[in-house]
Amino acid sequence: MKTAVIYRSKSGFVKNYALMLSDALTADVFNGEKVDFNELENYDTLIFGGGLYAVGINGLKFIKQAMETLRDKKIIVFACGASPPSDEIHEEVFERNFDEEERKKIKFYYLRGGFQYDRCTFKDKILMRLLKFKLNKKENLTPDEKGMLAAYSKPVDFTNKKNISEIVCYVKSLQ
Repeated sequence: MKTAVIYRSKSGFVKNYALMLSDALTADVFNGEKVDFNELENYDTLIFGGGLYAVGINGLKFIKQAMETLRDKKIIVFACGASPPSDEIHEEVFERNFDEEERKKIKFYYLRGGFQYDRCTFKDKILMRLLKFKLNKKENLTPDEKGMLAAYSKPVDFTNKKNISEIVCYVKSLQ
């Protein structure tokens, strides 16, 4: 079974996971900005990865087009965000990005990435400044919120090979 990993990465965390998956699964890896559907025709399993921005997955439009165009493929999607993984985050991201029919067709994973403010685009920096302002006004911060504020001055990277183990096991179970 041939597997391809397609990623969209603004800050590098999704790309790191894509390369880890490619290595663990002996899969081909493609930058989602540069790949077209014809290149993906010869693969049985497609793994799409994108970063989270306000609960939206970077590259979601491409993923949905691929799901429609490449219907006979096994589709796996992972989203990468700065928040620690939890069932609540997994559900929220999955339900906000995919309708009920789409959720039946894909296997979804949430992976913790990181945050590096200086890698953000101008638009993302504006949004992140708004978040920082909101957090600074809050009286009782959670440990995660405190960590987020600290990350503005000191980047954090939670990417780790062990985080992809569930995806690797699932893909290998398809073979």
